[in-house]
Amino acid sequence: MALGKIFAALVLAFGASACASVDTASRNAPFDTVPTDMAAPAPSYSLESFDVLVPTTLKVSEANLYYPNGDIVWRGDAPGNRYEQVKAIFDESVRLGAYPLDGAMPVRVEIEVTRFHGLTEKTRYTVGGIHSIEFVMTIIEPESGTVLRGPKPIKASLVGYGGQMAIEAESRGLTQKYRITQHLARVVRDELTKAEGFVAPERGATKRIQPLEPIGKQLAAVE
Repeated sequence: MALGKIFAALVLAFGASACASVDTASRNAPFDTVPTDMAAPAPSYSLESFDVLVPTTLKVSEANLYYPNGDIVWRGDAPGNRYEQVKAIFDESVRLGAYPLDGAMPVRVEIEVTRFHGLTEKTRYTVGGIHSIEFVMTIIEPESGTVLRGPKPIKASLVGYGGQMAIEAESRGLTQKYRITQHLARVVRDELTKAEGFVAPERGATKRIQPLEPIGKQLAAVE
């Protein structure tokens, strides 16, 4: 009997330690459902300013192919300056994702876009695909210039609807532009509120389509 109790205790202890080693991903979980006891204390940031750079060295493609060769492929706005259009999307995403934060420490955010590959007309109205979006994000203490996090490469891809699903989505206001903007806003907020990579400041110095829940005010769903 004593040996049985010891064996049971060892099994229980091993099971508990194994469970404790599981790394639970939470990026895709709603912000208000992530248990606060799962992570270290997060920084308390508030956005003072930001800057988004879309280098003109990135190659723009207007080819209507399934997978055109280009760094920037965008059809969610009328033909025009794609660099400015991509920058406008990121600008709005940062405002939606970061400005509602009311932390103790003001920060500056710098973003450099390295890839913005949306769906072409041919892809969107047939098989669908992936909005492949990549950028580098740096969080800075504005007064001293201290880098609190980064430069951090971030992949923020999003499933792009195709065929009938794309048509149905657009009829409900879920355009490519709306979905990407809301998605990037969530990614930015996640980066500003998670503890991973946080450099603490010195003392005295934070198949059914469902609409995405807006982070801030709802954007005009017009491409």
